[in-house]
Amino acid sequence: MPDTTPNTPAQTILLIGASRGLGHAMAAEFLKKGWNVVGTVREGSGHTLLHDLQSEYQSQLEIEILDICKPDQLNTLHQRLSDRKFDILFVNAGTANPDPSQTIGEISTKDFTDLMITNALSPMRVIETLKACVTPTGTIGVMSSGQGSISNNETGLRELYRGTKAALNMFMRSFAAREAANADTSRALVTMAPGWVRTDLGGPEGRLSIDESIPGLVNVLLEKHGKPGLEYLDYQGRTVPW
Repeated sequence: MPDTTPNTPAQTILLIGASRGLGHAMAAEFLKKGWNVVGTVREGSGHTLLHDLQSEYQSQLEIEILDICKPDQLNTLHQRLSDRKFDILFVNAGTANPDPSQTIGEISTKDFTDLMITNALSPMRVIETLKACVTPTGTIGVMSSGQGSISNNETGLRELYRGTKAALNMFMRSFAAREAANADTSRALVTMAPGWVRTDLGGPEGRLSIDESIPGLVNVLLEKHGKPGLEYLDYQGRTVPW
């Protein structure tokens, strides 16, 4: 994708969950490519890595407050951004359950509910609430996982996490079906699998560093921009089976 020039207005991404890890790395990549970024951090996060980026990219980066699991904060953010239009909305927020070795029968009801709300329900609430802020030919994406693939699950393990990401993928397919029926939009939709990355969430045994995953993921996202319809893609642009 060509770099932004002085004669071309910079495009803008609304990046949900950008304070650290994959979200922070995505923000840095988009800023390097000349994009404007509106990134969110959770209330009470203090000075984050995203704030460090702001000191370098003052004119390109805005920081908003959002905990995706708090609908009142989401509604407040929507009110603040209601007169804005974004080229990309990407929801990165998500987490893992306390003991990923547990089978689904061993998971407590509270852990099941909490993780499903955080990883599946809340990202979709963000999309449903903020979709009007995305241009009719823009892109809406979520950070899924290769572990959300039902077809590829041949080992079990991380059962609750897998289930929440599979649910997120299904909800995105439902959203895509509704989008396809809307003649007023032709948005690109994507669920992204970043690979197993060494972060606080992925753990120290991840196969990839952030630098091995995120630059490629951002390039895939930009390549998808302007191509309507839903795809499930990994950080190298390969299609992941549903």
